[in-house]
Amino acid sequence: MLKTDSEKGISGDDSDLIARKNTFGSNTYPRKKGRSFLAFVWDACKDLTLIILMVAAAVSLALGITTEGIKEGWYDGASIAFAVLLVVFVTAISDYKQSLQFQNLNEEKQNIRLEVVRGGRRITVSIYDLVVGDVVPLKIGDQVPADGILINGHSLSIDESSMTGESKIVHKDQKSPFLMSGCKVADGYGTMLVTAVGVNTEWGLLMASISEDSGEETPLQVRLNGVATFIGMVGLSVALAVLVVLLARYFTGHTYNPDGSVQYVKGKMGVGQTIRGVVRIFTVAVTIVVVAVPEGLPLAVTLTLAFSMRKMMKDKALVRRLSACETMGSATTICSDKTGTLTLNQMTVVEAYFGGKKMDSPDNAQMLSADVTSLIVEGIAQNTSGSIFEPEQGGQEPEVTGSPTEKAILSWGLKLGMKFNETRLKSSILHVFPFNSEKKRGGVAVHLDGPEVHIHWKGAAEIILDSCTSWLDTDGSKHSMTPEKIAEFKKFIEDMAVASLRCVAFAYITHEMDDVPNEDQRAEWKLPEDNLIMLGIVGIKDPCRPGVRDSVRLCQAAGIKVRMVTGDNLQTARAIALECGILDDPNVLEPVIIEGKAFRVLSDLEREEAAEKISVMGRSSPNDKLLLVKALRARGHVVAVTGDGTNDAPALHEADIGLSMGIQGTEVAKESSDIIILDDNFASVVRVVRWGRSVYANIQKFIQFQLTVNVAALIINVVAAVSSGNVPLNAVQLLWVNLIMDTLGALALATEPPTNHLMERPPVGRREPLITNIMWRNLIIMALFQVSVLLTLNFKGISLLQLKNDDPAHADKVKNTFIFNTFVLCQVFNEFNSRKPDELNIFKGISGNHLFIGIIAITVVLQALIVEFLGKFASTVRLSWQLWLVSIGLAFFGWPLAFVGKLIPVPKRPLGEFFACCCICKGSKQAPDDATSNDKEDNKPEP
Repeated sequence: MLKTDSEKGISGDDSDLIARKNTFGSNTYPRKKGRSFLAFVWDACKDLTLIILMVAAAVSLALGITTEGIKEGWYDGASIAFAVLLVVFVTAISDYKQSLQFQNLNEEKQNIRLEVVRGGRRITVSIYDLVVGDVVPLKIGDQVPADGILINGHSLSIDESSMTGESKIVHKDQKSPFLMSGCKVADGYGTMLVTAVGVNTEWGLLMASISEDSGEETPLQVRLNGVATFIGMVGLSVALAVLVVLLARYFTGHTYNPDGSVQYVKGKMGVGQTIRGVVRIFTVAVTIVVVAVPEGLPLAVTLTLAFSMRKMMKDKALVRRLSACETMGSATTICSDKTGTLTLNQMTVVEAYFGGKKMDSPDNAQMLSADVTSLIVEGIAQNTSGSIFEPEQGGQEPEVTGSPTEKAILSWGLKLGMKFNETRLKSSILHVFPFNSEKKRGGVAVHLDGPEVHIHWKGAAEIILDSCTSWLDTDGSKHSMTPEKIAEFKKFIEDMAVASLRCVAFAYITHEMDDVPNEDQRAEWKLPEDNLIMLGIVGIKDPCRPGVRDSVRLCQAAGIKVRMVTGDNLQTARAIALECGILDDPNVLEPVIIEGKAFRVLSDLEREEAAEKISVMGRSSPNDKLLLVKALRARGHVVAVTGDGTNDAPALHEADIGLSMGIQGTEVAKESSDIIILDDNFASVVRVVRWGRSVYANIQKFIQFQLTVNVAALIINVVAAVSSGNVPLNAVQLLWVNLIMDTLGALALATEPPTNHLMERPPVGRREPLITNIMWRNLIIMALFQVSVLLTLNFKGISLLQLKNDDPAHADKVKNTFIFNTFVLCQVFNEFNSRKPDELNIFKGISGNHLFIGIIAITVVLQALIVEFLGKFASTVRLSWQLWLVSIGLAFFGWPLAFVGKLIPVPKRPLGEFFACCCICKGSKQAPDDATSNDKEDNKPEP
């Protein structure tokens, strides 16, 4: 019915694949639709302050039309309503775009690549391209990609907890052959036939009933929400104070029109005029709250995370958890695998030691007797999780698939004359002990003709050697393993390790079929692993990745210690570490370079002390990696860890940032990680660090920019309101400032790409304040400058701008328009300053940020339109070109002032800590000692 060959799979041609998809469906699940644009508009409309402003706009509109008629009376109310709607739609558009980006990235997370057998060869396809009838090889750590039945398997165990809810490992064999989509391979390997895909699977039914994730809030977003709430409360208090003062001045006759007349005279004002005056005052107070509440802070985090995640995909890193973007910027140490991460994972057998002597060429089978070659080839072909596709047409090279180590050994076997399929047919596999990263070896029992059984072992050379009691000579004769011969083998292993070669040994033992358990008991059979006969050892070369040495140095310059954790022996690990720049001295001793077994026997305290010094850990198990991560975290480090195996999952989960490998990583490792490194390259890990630091730096830039606007706008309006009863910036103007400050400012500053300067700083401490002393310095200087200029203009503007001879009402409008224009232009110039809070050259790299330049241009153009052409809407009047030049000149002065300000040194101690200490000092003389007893990580220099 399925027209599938259990060995060769389906044909795999396009017409066959289309027919199968049309008949049985595709391997995709119905996704819940994302939130619509209108839903985001509705969310933006729920903002309480905007609702109050809309009510105020409606009241103002009604009163204006009633008192002044529809021709003139609609301007104020309609202007406020339009400004509010503009804020709502800009916010909704921004949020909607970010939502679509996160949705697309989420789809990418589910796009697993897996091997299938089609037309007799193994190929890699997307899980979405899987069809009914496909034959799928499974190995430890894989996810079962669809529902199916087991064709064959060895020691295959499946974790079905994702389907059943029970944490139970289920053994699969011919008696229990059914496999469910979404489950994980816990042990062993096998081959399955796909019988159902997509919505027709058990997993598909479950997925269809699950709603989309509502979205996680990262720690930085939570932290910024707290900051925004606090600032909002301050703004609300100020607005209430302004409201009380303005109302008191209004009703006591101390609020004046531009011509000097009193705005409210008891008994002489109509009810409509009085209410309209109160609404105007109320609108100003509410608008102060709108400006004071920095709702752009969480938006800036969302923007910078979305921007960073999209760019990181291009840099070969897929973010699975948003919080990892932030945390990676604080990483103080990276525990990296060797194979495939620091090295190319392109392995080749370059040396061989068989028959008790080194072969002049590793693939020179003529040195060995036919019997010895047959045993070696048998061990290679049967004791493997890889495979070889041998084309039927002559002249084509065989295709080797499997892990890089397996591919290297299988390719070497071909050079020895191995006929893979033919060799596998000569004997049948009885039982498999899959390669285990704890024991670092794997074995297989094969039944030959007659009663004889061969048990082949392959694994780490010194571990296999320890289990051998004899060795096979080149002519096939067996000799006892004497101390001298053991020393000879060890010397060869050491020589290969010093040459950066991975050493893999082959051994076997004969067994009687009568001693093999029956099929029912065979699953629990422990293969004999002692008294083995040594066949030989190969040295596999895996070159360092180009550029990895530079990447390691970049990390070291950034205050990040790179530690190599590998399963290879100490000599190989030392050689690779020297080549990569992790070690500088070839003669270092424990604990700088340490073996896993020596580390694991230490006490918790000893492990913590040793962990600080470790640069290389060899012959380590996944549990040793977990112990190292725990010890480093206990010492206050922010730990990033790389891993690709199923057993790496606990360490990936325990680390602050788990980095799994996209090519060699198992699905179990990927699901336990925070970020997937798509090209398995250490250089990509370093790029992730850069982006992590960029996220934090961009948020800080935006905070500095926004708080400067907040402080300046609040002080200007409060002082003006208290002193004169009027404010220079009206509701519509403040809403425009709010738009520049929040959405446009976030877009401009939150999308700055990372720079090399970020990698010249130490990592950000866990409890380092979000607003640094450098930011406080810049913020205070610019806020004082803006407040001084604008308050001077507010009180002395008419004389300074030579408007005394103008009509008082017109002069007042020109002055207020000039204040509004200068204030907005100050923010435009300050955006440049905010790009580089701690650098003198604020234009560095600006040509590469087209979005920043575009937003600045849009802001300036819109400001000119508002001032020159939308006077009725914004209560402005046209300014002469001379006043425009003066506005630009005053705003421009912010650049040299910021330049000089950056030359002022700041204390290393955070201001918040200083003020807290001062408060405590009043109550206790011991307080300074207590206040300064912080963790080391809090005393890092300011970035």
